[in-house]
Amino acid sequence: MDVPAAPASAAPPVGARILAFLAVLVAGACGGLVGYAVTDLQCRDDCEVLAASIGVAGAVGGAVGVGIVATLTLRAMAEWRTNQLQQAARERHPIPPSP
Repeated sequence: MDVPAAPASAAPPVGARILAFLAVLVAGACGGLVGYAVTDLQCRDDCEVLAASIGVAGAVGGAVGVGIVATLTLRAMAEWRTNQLQQAARERHPIPPSP
């Protein structure tokens, strides 16, 4: 008895998803550091709370921005893979010409 093979997944590879996650983390860290440093440099008095809050806002902004780009990239990869799988299926099983 032949067991049919599982259909190929159109999801992006695990490596691409891990890289997207790491990119979001790095962007958040960079946004936080930049926000904190710029605020800390511009402040004359002791304003650690303000610098920290701007750092958190920068971290969230950077992470959200890169998260959006990463999501769109992963979706484009999935769509590209789906198109490749559909084309391969059409080539393996061509539609016979109608009489």
